[in-house]
Formats: sequence, structure tokens, C-alpha cells
Amino acid sequence: MIVIHHNPECGTSRNTLKIIQDAGITPVVIDYLTEGWSRAQLLALFAAADLTPKTALRTSKSPAQALGLLDEKITDDEILEAMLIHPILVNRPIVCSPKGVKLCRPSEQVLDLLDLWPEGPYYKEDGEMILDEQGKKASEKQN
Repeated sequence: MIVIHHNPECGTSRNTLKIIQDAGITPVVIDYLTEGWSRAQLLALFAAADLTPKTALRTSKSPAQALGLLDEKITDDEILEAMLIHPILVNRPIVCSPKGVKLCRPSEQVLDLLDLWPEGPYYKEDGEMILDEQGKKASEKQN
């Protein structure tokens, strides 16, 4: 089973969901902006993805700065409490699969969590190729 914590307004989240679906998988989609988070849920996701509240904090297009969360003295617990009140503060998408849990930014990071990939060539919604004609990661060709 694949679970994606998704924000339909976010291009990266939409791309990640589309990659999963185009791989032939029907994920469980959690609209975390509507459903919100629990403390236990966030702590478990962060632990599984090797994140902290600070590393999972969305700093752009969020109220992080206005809430004073970018101050170096702010604690992880204070950030976590703010994330419970303002779900938009959690960077997304977070994907859970049998292969692990990951913050999938950029969206092609979700490939590491999937057994099957979409057929190549495969492009993100902005036109960037992520899989070539042979189904190999386009980023690996450039290295």
C-alpha cells in the first residue's frame, strides 16, 4: 500500500501523485490540509523519513516567517505545535510505502519508493523529463 500526504494545490505534490498513479498504483490520498495532523502522526512520519520538525518545515508560501518559526532559537517542539495548528507548515508530499517514508521533493524521489515505474519517456507537468525512453532516470544520464 502507498499513502501520499497530498496538497492538490502544490505542483510537486500533483506530480508525485501522478507518478504513483501512472505506475499503476492506486494510493491512499490524504489531503492533510483538510484532515490536519495529530502529534503522534507527525512524529511517526518524521521518524520514519529521518526528518525533524525543522527539516520538514515549509518555509516558502507558508506562514512560517510570520509566525516567527524561522528564528534560530525556535525549538522543534514549538514548530511541531505550530504544524498542528497550521497544517500548511509541513512540507509535502510525504509518501509512505513498503520501501520506506520520504519527503518527495523533488517529485521524482518517489521512484525510490515504488516497485514499478511509469513507462518512459516520462515528464513532469512543467515539461521536465524524469524518465528517458528506456525508463531510466533522466537525472542519472546527466551524471
